[in-house]
Amino acid sequence: MSEIRDVVIIGSGPAGYTAALYTARAQLRPLLFGSSIFVGGSLTTTTEVENFPGFPDGVNGPVLMENMRAQAEKFGAEMIDDDIVSVDLTGDIKLLTDSAGTIHRAKTVIIATGSGYRKLGLPNEEKLSGRGVSWCATCDGFFFKDRDIVVVGGGDTAMEEATFLTRFAKSVTVVHRRSTLRASKVMQDRAFSDDKISFAFDSEIAEIKGTGGMLGGVVLRDVLTGATRDLDVTGLFIAIGHDPRTELFTGQVELDGEGYIQVDSPSTRTNLPGVFAAGDVVDHTYRQAITAAGTGAAAALDAERYLAARGAAQTEPATAAVPV
Repeated sequence: MSEIRDVVIIGSGPAGYTAALYTARAQLRPLLFGSSIFVGGSLTTTTEVENFPGFPDGVNGPVLMENMRAQAEKFGAEMIDDDIVSVDLTGDIKLLTDSAGTIHRAKTVIIATGSGYRKLGLPNEEKLSGRGVSWCATCDGFFFKDRDIVVVGGGDTAMEEATFLTRFAKSVTVVHRRSTLRASKVMQDRAFSDDKISFAFDSEIAEIKGTGGMLGGVVLRDVLTGATRDLDVTGLFIAIGHDPRTELFTGQVELDGEGYIQVDSPSTRTNLPGVFAAGDVVDHTYRQAITAAGTGAAAALDAERYLAARGAAQTEPATAAVPV
């Protein structure tokens, strides 16, 4: 049988790496599964991060994630860039199967799988990410001073993004497929009262144009008539929602109506003993690197205290996991 780890962390990014750092410093020898594709989380697709404390000149997103990973590894965290494809978290010993079919056993599990931005699915969307196309106004708005910007979406997030962007932009056009917004009245009123914000209702983005490797504008299509028109903008912010990455845990960990993991706030405890969740996978509201890191630290402390209360901290030497 494979060894039983004190802590296994599923997911990288600020929450996962911070949880790994804290549990490693507590000498719990954490094992972290980062992913075979999305190692480091969504910040690896961000060019400059200017709102993470400790970096007055900003920091490159992938560099920040590499440094967080290296810091956790320095204290003994073990990292595997592979996916967990199935789990059984209901017993005292949690069973996690990786893509090679190896079963890993753990006394505690920290889930930090994050969430993904919903995308339009258009050509150039991925290619121009970080080059005019963004999913985070808080992260990237500063780089669009005195620019004409379009925001896609009709909910609270879109209105919040549009209002925030008026601090920097020359103009903001909100594009929404319906004739009315879905946002709360207070958010609608705030957007409607802002002179910099205009609206393109019953419209969708039909094309994202690239010019010299940067966003060169978009084509709007009227969903009622099919008519198209060009919109000359250099910033496109997509705010049509997030999808938490929780498919792996459905039927075991309690989820809310939108698929986010429910925790016993302010702790990170889930409905299953020994299972904790941190970062964007539990966060409807903030979805920032620093808040994810904070809950990653909390999850590590919760796991450490859970193990201490059960007298369960591992003392026997490690043995290798074996394929099953």
